[in-house]
Order: sequence, then C-alpha cells, then structure tokens
Amino acid sequence: MRRTTFSERVAPQLRSAEKRSRLLASEQAGITPFGPLEQILRPLLRDAAGSLGRLNLGNAALARRLARAGSPKSPVDFRAEQLLWAGAAFVAAALAAAAGAVAGRLNPVFATLMVLAATSAGFMARDYVLGSAIAKRKQRILGEFPAVADMMALTVGAGETAAGALDRTSKVSRGELAREFAHTLADTRSGTPLVDALHAMADRVDLAPITRFVDGLVVAVERGTPLADVLRAQAQDVRDLAKRDLMEAAGKKEIGMMVPLVFGVLPLTVVFAVYPGVAAITLGF
Repeated sequence: MRRTTFSERVAPQLRSAEKRSRLLASEQAGITPFGPLEQILRPLLRDAAGSLGRLNLGNAALARRLARAGSPKSPVDFRAEQLLWAGAAFVAAALAAAAGAVAGRLNPVFATLMVLAATSAGFMARDYVLGSAIAKRKQRILGEFPAVADMMALTVGAGETAAGALDRTSKVSRGELAREFAHTLADTRSGTPLVDALHAMADRVDLAPITRFVDGLVVAVERGTPLADVLRAQAQDVRDLAKRDLMEAAGKKEIGMMVPLVFGVLPLTVVFAVYPGVAAITLGF
C-alpha cells in the first residue's frame, strides 16, 4: 500500500553499474533484533521517521549531536530508533496496565496515563542515551588529546608536515581522536582541502581544546609557522584543565560528604554522648 518512490523505481535499472561483487557488499545495519520482521517494517519506520523529521525543525541540530557522539546514523535512523523505543515502552506499559486492570488494582484513567507516560519516557530515553554518549566521548577525547598532541609534536619535530603528522598519528594510535584524524584524512583524499577538513573535524568534535588545536594546524599549514612548541603547549593546557576538573570534582564530593556527616553521623554521636547522662539523671543516680 506504500507509494513507490522515484529512487525505488530507478534502482533496479542501475544495478548493472555496480562493479563490485555482491559478496563484498556490507549488509545494512539493523535497528532492532527482529531480523526479517524488521526488513518488512523498515519502509514503514522510514516513512514515519521522515514525517516526524519534517515536523521537527531540529534535524540540523540532531545531525550535529550525532556527529559529536561519533555515530554514523542519520537523523532519520535516530528518529526511527526513538519510535521503536517508544513502541516498546508502550507495549510494556500496556501489558502491565492490562494485568493491573484484570486484577482490579488500576482504574482505566490511571492506566491510560501510565501508558502515555511510559511511551513519552521511552521516546525521551533514546535522546538521554545520546546525550550520555556525547558526554562520555568528550571525556575520552580530552583524555586522549595530550598524548596525541605530544606524538604529533614529535612527528612534526622530525620533519613531517601537518598532513603527514596526522596520517602517522592516526595509524599508530587508537581511540576517538585517531578515528577523527582518519576521517579528516579520508576527506582530504576525496578532494576536500585540508583546512576545510580540519574545520569540519572541529565542528564535529565541538570542544575548545580541539578547536585551538585545529586553529594551530591551520596557521601552520597556511603560514608555515613552527608547530611542535604549540602542540606541546596545548597538551600541557589540557593536562592542567584535567587537573582543575579533578580538583573541582573533589571539592564537590567533599561538600556532598558533609550532608551524611552533619545529618547522620553527628546526631548519633550527640545521642550516644548525652543519653547515658540523661538516663542516669532520670533514674536518680
């Protein structure tokens, strides 16, 4: 009953243009573990997610958030996952509400509100997971940056260019930052200028130390300025930032520990210190 799109009509006539063997083609990643059922329902999910995306004006912001999380998914894929999470929450809440209604513990109004709340929570939970992935990836990148910057400083000091230092660093290191370097080099090999590819990497990562790092590389590429000392200074700045964050976290934990101490341990200490004397006075000793 779906309307056939133009790309679906043209695709069978363009299969002969594919030069590679179909055995080497990578399978499309699944969104759900349902296998053939997902292949049947995938067009409907795509259409529903596309309609939801047209109603939502934040697709550009969502695409930036997915890039910051290092996810290869498109906004349509993410919306489809949100719909699936909401559907799973709806089914679970509906089953729980039906069981409660049969047992006579829930009235219809409360059951309806519970199902609606669970569906909304399932829809928003996927967005929360994305935000958590972004925060964890930022921490990993900041943890990797000092070592990567020192490695690039050694490479540049040995006579490599900025592009050569990026290539060598991406090959010998592992992690999120190394993958971003590999992505940048892939963009340059496809025809994008190195400066534009570096700015695109800074936009994807969206971290102030990486932006300063990219600015230093751009200045070195365009003007030929020394880069090794700049990279070492940037690595030291990130290390100092990590120390300041650690001291700030320690201060917050110290304040948090005062709550159980003042409201839990200290009253019990006063009780143990005062109660024997009060008991002795009461008994007339």
